[in-house]
Amino acid sequence: MSPRIQPTSFPKPVRLAALTLGLAAALSGCAAGDDDDHDEPASNTGMRGVSEQTAERVVQVSSVHPETGMTLIEGPTFGPDGGLFVVDVTAPAGDAKVIRVDVEDESVSPVYTEGNGAYTSAQFSPKDGRIYLTDFAGGKIDSITADGKDHQTFFTGDVDGAPMRPDDLAFDEEGNLFVSDSTGYADPAWEAQGRVVRIDKDTAEATVLAENLAAPNGISFSEDFKALWVSQYMDNRIDYLVLNEDKTEVTTSHPGMHFDGGTSQTDSNAVDADGNVYQAVHGQPRIFVYSPTGELLSTVTVPADDEDGLTSATNIAIKPGTNEAYLTVSGPSGGFIYEFDALSTGIRQSNGG
Repeated sequence: MSPRIQPTSFPKPVRLAALTLGLAAALSGCAAGDDDDHDEPASNTGMRGVSEQTAERVVQVSSVHPETGMTLIEGPTFGPDGGLFVVDVTAPAGDAKVIRVDVEDESVSPVYTEGNGAYTSAQFSPKDGRIYLTDFAGGKIDSITADGKDHQTFFTGDVDGAPMRPDDLAFDEEGNLFVSDSTGYADPAWEAQGRVVRIDKDTAEATVLAENLAAPNGISFSEDFKALWVSQYMDNRIDYLVLNEDKTEVTTSHPGMHFDGGTSQTDSNAVDADGNVYQAVHGQPRIFVYSPTGELLSTVTVPADDEDGLTSATNIAIKPGTNEAYLTVSGPSGGFIYEFDALSTGIRQSNGG
């Protein structure tokens, strides 16, 4: 069987359309700070047995940047020291592009501020313990240490003759990278040109595993590392891609869940120890939790009083070994971290991407 699966589908953010157009201009200026305004978490069971939970605000981590007209917090991932690391996609040079949040004392610290990278995801590598960052605008993957030092570019260049727009990232158990490539999402003629790309941990050699996708965005391994859940931003669906034993080919794929989002679209995702898929959404500050068989189990949203100033809940991290889950939420009010209770415990597949 060919290693390339070609489903009919579509990829990534209107939120990054503005970013792509604006990145030609210089970027600069973000204020990070605490927010002492907490709402008590609440949950209940809605229609058809779907659990509904209201997340609690933890802290504000960014404000709208005058240079870019927005802020967009993404890529939450817990580091070895217990800190929650996030990226601000639209942070201009000199402002915090990578941020560390202490969810216990609610402190916010800049980690990396240099360059013009538009980092859309972050994750710690099991191979070398460094933070790997997807630069959507630059078409490359960078890495830094947990303290923001020793910046390196791990991958750059074309893949099979076409530039890559790396969006989200997942590592397998050995440290190989699996990247959602949202190439084509901003093409006004609109063609499904997105791909799933595997990048070897040692050689940085890139291999296309799936193509002709509708702006793939979220990418997470199943709980057993045998398959990938890939959300397609321009098709509002989450595909299930089964891999061969050495994870170098897709053996079969099919649509797993279809998302009726109206004006909103599927963004990043995460998987817990029971295999449940946590799907974040651009266009409303809410996430949707599905069982591995596609049943909608739960929805998580921000408090009603916060909704007007928040337009997207872009990503999720569940602290490994716990049920403590955290959302990155952004909008005109700024960029925030919210907390809720996951349905099962966090694992590597829950932590970043």
